[in-house]
Amino acid sequence: MNDWMNNPKLSGIDPQKLAMLQSLAAQGSNKPQNEMLSFLTAVSNNSHKTGMQFSPQEMSMIIEVLKTGKSPQEIAKIDQMMNIMRMMNRR
Repeated sequence: MNDWMNNPKLSGIDPQKLAMLQSLAAQGSNKPQNEMLSFLTAVSNNSHKTGMQFSPQEMSMIIEVLKTGKSPQEIAKIDQMMNIMRMMNRR
């Protein structure tokens, strides 16, 4: 579902970045939970190589939009994954 991409809160983000996110979301939706961390690590490494990076403000907006309409359990999973990604980026 691409509804999140049309959220007005994301209007200031480069359309190429949003398209990349949509592509990653489609790829990630086919991954089992136990493969998500390695998938996200590869995505993060690739984005650094290509120079397609998101500012902290962009990431906050995207995460806020993705949480819309989610259950408390789904929001907790999103928060947990974001914390893992932040720890990995500090290395």
